[in-house]
Amino acid sequence: MVTVGEILSGKVTGITKFGAFVSLPDGKSGLVHISEISNSYVSDIRSCLSDGQEVKVKVVSIDERGRINLSIKRASLPEPAPQKPEKAAPVEFAPAPRAVPAASDSFEDKLKAFMKASESKMSDIRSTAERKNSGRRRGR
Repeated sequence: MVTVGEILSGKVTGITKFGAFVSLPDGKSGLVHISEISNSYVSDIRSCLSDGQEVKVKVVSIDERGRINLSIKRASLPEPAPQKPEKAAPVEFAPAPRAVPAASDSFEDKLKAFMKASESKMSDIRSTAERKNSGRRRGR
């Protein structure tokens, strides 16, 4: 039985443009996607693998249809050592300024706040556009 996270030895049985098929123990087989072959960019799988080559693979996932996804590059990486979580100092948060009117504000108050914020943003956009356009005219 193949399980996720297990590292196994297998043999390359087929190579396609998107990956390589590897036969595993118990008559199973899986796919090593081209992105899981090496830590560096691989444009042609045949430059890294050949039919019949023995490889060490890590079982990355098994989907609902029983297809096994493998990785050569993850099989060669050392497992990270478990780390103890450090006790973090308590973080104090200051209340943020109110950007949105409270639910208790009237509709008119909410509308005024929206219009003020909207006009401010539009003013910034206009001035940025004017600066860009004036720079183009001078460059001609």
